[in-house]
Amino acid sequence: MRRVLAVLLFVSGSALAANVRLYLKDGAYHIVREYAVQQDRVHFYSVERSDWEDIPLALVDLRRTETEIAEHKSAVAEETKMVAAEEKVEHELAHEKTKIPQDPGVYQLIDGKELRILRLAESKLHTDRRRSVLKAVSPIPLVSGKATVEVDKPRSSYNVETDTPEFYIQLSAEQRFAIIRLTPHGNVRIAEKVTIIPITKEAVEEPDEVEIFRKQLDANGLYKIWPQKPLTPGEYAVVENTPGKLNMQIWDFTWEPGAKYVPDTRPDTPDAKKH
Repeated sequence: MRRVLAVLLFVSGSALAANVRLYLKDGAYHIVREYAVQQDRVHFYSVERSDWEDIPLALVDLRRTETEIAEHKSAVAEETKMVAAEEKVEHELAHEKTKIPQDPGVYQLIDGKELRILRLAESKLHTDRRRSVLKAVSPIPLVSGKATVEVDKPRSSYNVETDTPEFYIQLSAEQRFAIIRLTPHGNVRIAEKVTIIPITKEAVEEPDEVEIFRKQLDANGLYKIWPQKPLTPGEYAVVENTPGKLNMQIWDFTWEPGAKYVPDTRPDTPDAKKH
């Protein structure tokens, strides 16, 4: 707000009493506070000499003087417009932030009013030998080879209403987060491929990430994220994890044009409590 006021004051001062260059036809100029054309002369207030002076109109390049003044006013007006737009966005984000719970998770705010809480999906590490449920803690014993992180069911029960959905993610710790594509495979969706390196048992993860914009809203790990380009129809997820630790948390969703939002009425969900 202070920045907007400062710019507005600057604009006002520029319009009324800004120093300008009164150009002469030989290329020289006077620094003046204001001027006026009076018949065959130009009456101006010299900033250098702090006094009113006159000069023959025939010696003054009025076109160049007026063009520079107009360009200056246009630049100041554009700057004012940009600052006002930035202030508006910051105000809206601050207002939205008050509606997002502080509990770790992923949320959507529809039309700035309706809060939707995405359900944390159960993910599993699938190797040739077994499937193990992934958790944010308690790392899984690893065996060298290939594996995949999978989410049950071929489709999410949560369909977003636009191809550029915006999410709020409240991190549980200082971890990496992203939007990824889920690949349907039979009755599951693959979140990422994993290679377990022999001897070191290091996990190399390969999620199919979507390029996103991100904006940090506070110092406590609240971010707003959205895709840089419209999503193609399919399965996706907002994820949070520590690379190499196989602790991916997955909030899955679908983008299917024309599909409507269906409340999640499973027990212990926010939508269930409304019904």
